[in-house]
Amino acid sequence: MYTIRDVTLTEYSTPTRRLPLSTRKQKPEMNFKTMAQTDVPQGRNGKHRQIVTKLLSDLDQLKEGVAIRVPLAELADSKERVRSALNRATRKAGRNVATATDASFLYVWNQKD
Repeated sequence: MYTIRDVTLTEYSTPTRRLPLSTRKQKPEMNFKTMAQTDVPQGRNGKHRQIVTKLLSDLDQLKEGVAIRVPLAELADSKERVRSALNRATRKAGRNVATATDASFLYVWNQKD
């Protein structure tokens, strides 16, 4: 036979100190959005790519002793930057190209090896 007695429950708390629920540190929130790496575009199209590609295409079609005359007003950037970009592209392709400028035009031609 079982006998049940009156039971009183008392709640004890610490009013100034809370114990953490977890001992792990929470990671800080991300500062930027994320995406799958497979969706990241590969390659780089520099800002001079369009003009350099056009110049190289025209240089492929030039006859010996002829130069391309590009109006400086049509260049999106300075003649110095376009010449530098063209120089990088021709060196990478192993081509020998010469350039000259005056007040209005950039001249480009194939140079003999």
